[in-house]
Amino acid sequence: MQTKFTNSIQQGRYYEDQALSYLLDQGLELVARNYRCKWGELDLLMLERGALIIVEVRYRKNNHYGSAVESVTANKQERIVAAAKHYIMTYKINQPIRFDVLAITGDTQTDWIKNAF
Repeated sequence: MQTKFTNSIQQGRYYEDQALSYLLDQGLELVARNYRCKWGELDLLMLERGALIIVEVRYRKNNHYGSAVESVTANKQERIVAAAKHYIMTYKINQPIRFDVLAITGDTQTDWIKNAF
């Protein structure tokens, strides 16, 4: 069953909620959500065994125009890394960092790619 939304913000929030629920079920802890700075946005910041996990959440209705994972382009990765550097400097983070992608396709397929970039 495809969920209906009135705008892309509502849709993004819904799938981000799904991703967060999935990661919490996997034992991760939420540190922050939607961290914004002039270099970009970090969707989810999670904690797993002492490491800060920066999770990019991507959704695609289907794979007709590329997968959700493929939508994390080199340019997008650069913006995520720049925003992560800002977060690390601002909050004086001194712990291992990992960049993951949680890709959702349709309403049924969830792929969690650890160390995605």
